[in-house]
Amino acid sequence: MFILTKRHDRLRHQGIITASVALGTAVIAGAIVMAAYGANPVAAYAAMIRGALGSGFGLAEVVVKAIPLTLTGLAVALCATMLLWNIGCEGQFVMGGIGAAGAVMYLAPVLPSALLLPAVILCGALCGAFWAFIPAFLRVWGNVSEILTTLLLNYVAIILMEHLYFGPWRDPEGMGFPGTPLFPPAAMLPRFGETRIHLGILLAALLVFALHALLARSKWGFSIRIIGNGPRAAAYAGLNVPRQTLLVMAASGALAGLAGMCEAAAIHYRLQEGFASGYGYDGIIVACLAALQPRLIPACALLLGVFIVGGEQLATTMQLPASISRILEGALLFGFLLSETLGRYHIRLARPTNRT
Repeated sequence: MFILTKRHDRLRHQGIITASVALGTAVIAGAIVMAAYGANPVAAYAAMIRGALGSGFGLAEVVVKAIPLTLTGLAVALCATMLLWNIGCEGQFVMGGIGAAGAVMYLAPVLPSALLLPAVILCGALCGAFWAFIPAFLRVWGNVSEILTTLLLNYVAIILMEHLYFGPWRDPEGMGFPGTPLFPPAAMLPRFGETRIHLGILLAALLVFALHALLARSKWGFSIRIIGNGPRAAAYAGLNVPRQTLLVMAASGALAGLAGMCEAAAIHYRLQEGFASGYGYDGIIVACLAALQPRLIPACALLLGVFIVGGEQLATTMQLPASISRILEGALLFGFLLSETLGRYHIRLARPTNRT
């Protein structure tokens, strides 16, 4: 039996320990699953690394995956800094795609070509912000848990998207394929060279820098951290907690919405089946691994991108399920939670008691 006692001092090299435990847990869990399927774990991991990092195409795809993961990771980290748990980035991601597609369908006929892409970006961010504002409103005026409302709204957003591309927004020239019409070139985010890496990488990098500066050096960031450390004390000190709750949740939703906009305007060029691919949920893992620090989120997003792209290679080269990458992601999160426990508590074995 184990006994946990609270630590009064921070564990030395906490960041290195967290990364090592999380990565080690993922590697061990993945090896067990691979062995259960009859594959050599060493060979399988080698295939993953070759598939993700062994070619220019693989490296480019890792970066492509890291762009939405960075944006959704920032969204989760921003809320968590204030002790708000935005589990709804997947729905906000989807709403960002809906906003981008709606801008193309209704604004493309009336806007000049030069203004169409800015309108797509803006509509994606606004739709994501609106979807996050709903649970924020319920939290402020009804004291409803944002964990529950953001999670449930994910399913509402996905159902709404499916209704649109199966119904009123369905491409009449799509030969029965469920999806919206293809975006015009003026509404597409430019790509770099022959890869799928797109302009969203610069947008993500700019937002990482901006959010880090705001949280670390601005009065607004200081107030968010104060509220996160003690909401009642912050209210007593005169900080407007309800207003900050609405603002932070909306900003978080806008970040997730931008991720969805990028996927719609740079990868798929439309809304279609498979658009909701789990980037919103993966953003939770990214934010946790980065310890909610915006400057560390891109590196964690790249790591997760390696797992995703490498997992896809396992399906083609070793006939293993591509879902193994999802197991690795989950193990990363459990490893992070384990390392957090090690950092906060002393763990020791209880001495057996003699019974007479």
